[in-house]
Amino acid sequence: MRLLNTLVLLPLLPLLPLLSLLTAPSLCAQVTFGASREEAEPFRRQEWRVPSPDTDIAAHALLFRPAGTGPFRLAVIAHASTQNVLRRAQMPQPEYRALTAFLVARGFAVLVPERLGHGATGGRYVEDQGGCDEADYVHSGRATAEEISRALDYLLKQDFVRKDAVVLLGHSAGGWGALALANADPKAISTVIAFAPGRGGHANDEPNRVCAPHALVAAAAEFGKAARIPVTWLVAANDSYFAPAFSRGLADAFRGGGGKVDFRTLPAVGSEGHWMIETEAGVKAASGELDRALKPVAAKKP
Repeated sequence: MRLLNTLVLLPLLPLLPLLSLLTAPSLCAQVTFGASREEAEPFRRQEWRVPSPDTDIAAHALLFRPAGTGPFRLAVIAHASTQNVLRRAQMPQPEYRALTAFLVARGFAVLVPERLGHGATGGRYVEDQGGCDEADYVHSGRATAEEISRALDYLLKQDFVRKDAVVLLGHSAGGWGALALANADPKAISTVIAFAPGRGGHANDEPNRVCAPHALVAAAAEFGKAARIPVTWLVAANDSYFAPAFSRGLADAFRGGGGKVDFRTLPAVGSEGHWMIETEAGVKAASGELDRALKPVAAKKP
């Protein structure tokens, strides 16, 4: 996911045919869901196809599982995003390897779905926030939440997955969608863990600049009004997308709207803390807070 902001973009013209393929729905292929490859290492890694809001497109996903037949508690990881169409098209399949390993070791089946408008899934980018000054963060968050929900609901129908105690983890824009989905049934989703949730960070690729920050705060308060699921909000000390002071303001707005949130600042990791949860060092630094957030879930009996 760090490639979203650091990769060298290819010239536009050679990419136009690729973008056309990625954004056009399939007219001939039948959309099928479920496993699309055999299991492999590590952690029984398996490619899946899951539903998306576009009935013509199955979203690509990766599924990881512990040994055995289950049923396992399900953890869903919602990835980061970017407003830049070329960066989205070149995005590799998100895996969050260190975080996945952490969760599988604690008995979770882990689904990492790739949303519309990204990488191999392609299709229309339904979570577009609009321009910088007039960004609609409520719309973008709810659109992300709908995509997460469709993938989650499909996995809950599988025999190897428990029907309760889901843990939803979101990173950046994925975390923002997770906040919007905190209004779901708490019997199905037990907790939300959001890593630097937000949208509009690094406006014009400038550190510590957020598009329409007041609109983002207002949207956080709006999500808090309907929230029914407790949120653990984690941000690294050296996050330059949504710095701790700004993130605390967002969390306060979410709480002020009525949401239940536990805000924690984590130690600085690497050169840019926004990507810490994609690294082994970052997951290690967050492990104590993660275990604390997961403890109530682990206590729930099947």
